[in-house]
Amino acid sequence: MSKFRGAYVAIVTPFTDGKVNEEELVGLIEFQLKGGTHGIVPCGTTGESATMSHAEHHRVVELTIKTVAGRVPVVAGTGSNSTSESIELTRHAKAAGADGALMITPYYNKPSQEGLYQHFKAVAEAVDIPIILYNVPSRTSVNMLPETVARLAQIKNIVGIKEATGDLNQISEVIRLCPPDFIVFSGDDFTCLATVAIGGAGVISVTSNVAPADMAQMMDAALAGDYAKARQLHYKLFPLIKAMFFDTNPVPAKTSLALMGRITGANPRQPLWPMTAARVEDLKKVLVAYGLI
Repeated sequence: MSKFRGAYVAIVTPFTDGKVNEEELVGLIEFQLKGGTHGIVPCGTTGESATMSHAEHHRVVELTIKTVAGRVPVVAGTGSNSTSESIELTRHAKAAGADGALMITPYYNKPSQEGLYQHFKAVAEAVDIPIILYNVPSRTSVNMLPETVARLAQIKNIVGIKEATGDLNQISEVIRLCPPDFIVFSGDDFTCLATVAIGGAGVISVTSNVAPADMAQMMDAALAGDYAKARQLHYKLFPLIKAMFFDTNPVPAKTSLALMGRITGANPRQPLWPMTAARVEDLKKVLVAYGLI
């Protein structure tokens, strides 16, 4: 059975005075592990990798691996809209001891399906590490089609995909076309239970940042076929999942963690901007109702 299963957290990166707050990052990782999170994903979209320097990116990956110390898998975000940069970041992740790399489809430059195939093939051939593809058209303006995923799934170290289309039709087609051992993670907390029900392996989650135990238990239950328990947790989590998208991710997650006393620096890096006072009040109501504050 693959080690890439369950609820993985796309962990936020706390910043204080413009710098990565390493002490708070360590604290967040320990909070996740205590809650039963099955894996940690540093430097993803939720970790604000787009605004990190390479030195910061390297340091966050290294610190995460050191802190986790083998207790759960670490899958480092290493994608970029430059193939050479993706190779460099993926090489670093392997050298640092990551268990895998999560690679977003190149954003902004809008490659063709063949361009996507050649991009991921080049990285997979350059770095011998398990690679999980990441398809999130709402952020990248490109949708990697199931046929392209199926071609990539033939490359031995491309082991899975984080599917964040929120489209069960597309996710079903990916699962249908790919080998049985190809891992499909939901990249969208709303659809993670449904994704597991149709053959997915779990979720790479934003909501796990604030409710790691419930998200992990929901995935454990779903993967064990206990859909009564999984559904109960899904509907418990549902208002919280919605609240995590009251503003652009990861702004609500970071604001929640600050309200929970887990981090001091709630503010994202520019060009993201803090939530309005009215929206923070809406968020607080959800957190109070959930029992988080």
